[in-house]
Amino acid sequence: MALASLTSFVGDHGIYAVFGLMVAAAVVPAASELVMVYAGAVASGAFASAHVILFGHRIHTHGWAYVTMALAGLAGNVIGSLLGWTVGFYGGRRFLERFGRFLHVSRARLDRAEDWFDRFGPVAVPLGLATPVVRSFVAIPAGIFRVPLARFAPLAIGGCAVFCFGLAAGGWALGSSYNSLHSALQYVGLGIVAAGVVLAAALIVRLRRSSRLARRADDPAR
Repeated sequence: MALASLTSFVGDHGIYAVFGLMVAAAVVPAASELVMVYAGAVASGAFASAHVILFGHRIHTHGWAYVTMALAGLAGNVIGSLLGWTVGFYGGRRFLERFGRFLHVSRARLDRAEDWFDRFGPVAVPLGLATPVVRSFVAIPAGIFRVPLARFAPLAIGGCAVFCFGLAAGGWALGSSYNSLHSALQYVGLGIVAAGVVLAAALIVRLRRSSRLARRADDPAR
């Protein structure tokens, strides 16, 4: 879907479009960053022709319009993430290698996702779902790599909440200038990933150092 068509779809159908697009965005690249930023801009009242309508009633308060849009995105993204986890858990890697092209999941992306989970452990789920660019390739691999559903669900809610409320807030604050935030998000995403890698490396070094010190304490001969 072209970016102009996507924003028109959100502007015409409001929270229902946000919900549906964020369901899809959990498992395929569906411009989730633009969806939530534009949803926030609509909630701010920046566009005279676009309103936030819930069950046939227009929400006139901009603050509540923002909360409604963010919650719609969060609900859709969490449901989409759970669907993705289910596909990965029951389909497995062999299924994705055969049919993954329909979900834009290639073998190379699965390999990168596996490295992501190996590197970050449980933090990979909320960090991935909160990060622009990589977030569409988290839910399915989480199922493939057997992250327990009882652990995945709350972590997914946390990561999706940060993403949906954060980006909608940015769009709400910028209003009609929302596109400046959307253009910068690819660099923000890369920065978050780089920071996460540095943090993970620091934690690994610290854990290894603590482990060596513990072994020395247990062995007086050292």
